Order: sequence, then C-alpha cells, then structure tokens
Amino acid sequence: MAGTPAIAQAKFIQTPYQNPKALVDIYLDDPSKLGSALYWLRSLVNPLTEAPYSMFPEDMSIIVLLHGTEIVTLARKNEAQYTEVVQRMRYYADMGVKFKVCGLAMQDYQYTAKDMHDFVEITPSAITELMHWQNRGYALITPQVNEKKFSIDNIR
Repeated sequence: MAGTPAIAQAKFIQTPYQNPKALVDIYLDDPSKLGSALYWLRSLVNPLTEAPYSMFPEDMSIIVLLHGTEIVTLARKNEAQYTEVVQRMRYYADMGVKFKVCGLAMQDYQYTAKDMHDFVEITPSAITELMHWQNRGYALITPQVNEKKFSIDNIR
C-alpha cells in the first residue's frame, strides 16, 4: 500500500522559564571580541523580556563580570574607540544588569574607579566573585567567541 509519507518536522517547545539568576563571565584575549560576547547577554535577556515571557527587568538578576582585555572598553578615555559596545552595556545596565570589573585586573591596567564608566562596579577579584555568586545559585554563562571561518550561506 503506497500511502503518502508523513512529513516530519521539528516542534517548537515553549520552555517554562522562571526568573533568572545568571553570572556572565567574560574573559577575552582581544577587546574587539566584546561585541560578539555581548550577543550572549542579548540572547539571555531579550527572549525573557519579550512575549510570551514578558519578564520585567527587575524580575531578572544578571551580572556580567569582566576581567580580561575587554576591561579597556569600560575606561572612559577609550569611549570613542568602543562607543558601540559601551552603548550596548549601558542599555543593559539601565535595565538592571550589573557590570562588574575585577579590581586585580584594573590594577594590572593601572585603572582606578575614576577611570571607569558610572555603571561599572569594581570587585576585589573576579575569581572570588565567581565563587561568591555561584555559591548563591547563579548559573554560570561563559561566552565563547570564535573566529568566524564560514558564512552561514556557505555552510547551510
């Protein structure tokens, strides 16, 4: 009996997300990669603030911890060079996302609090900060920024 084959396709699942507690750990070898790393933050925040979840920013507890070369983007003197990523970080900071910088890394770069943008909080150490928030139940998210070798059209 030759019947019509069933057409199989993927199903969309609406996961019942709850108010997130997330720690986004950013440690990059090149400050120019920060824009790509911030897409991980967008992928976390945007779906939760849009329908059907429609969470209010105050319902989310999200911390971004920076402790690699990307901290130069947060120095006010470098704002012209990093305008786009600073604007994106300020946008999320205005939504309640906390941006924290490792105090030890700041010393390495010879920055002080007055060098940083006003939305930045300085922590004693990134590693102890990671431990602190994970001990309080925050999910650890570590953006991975790879070099793009192929266009989507070439590999699709």
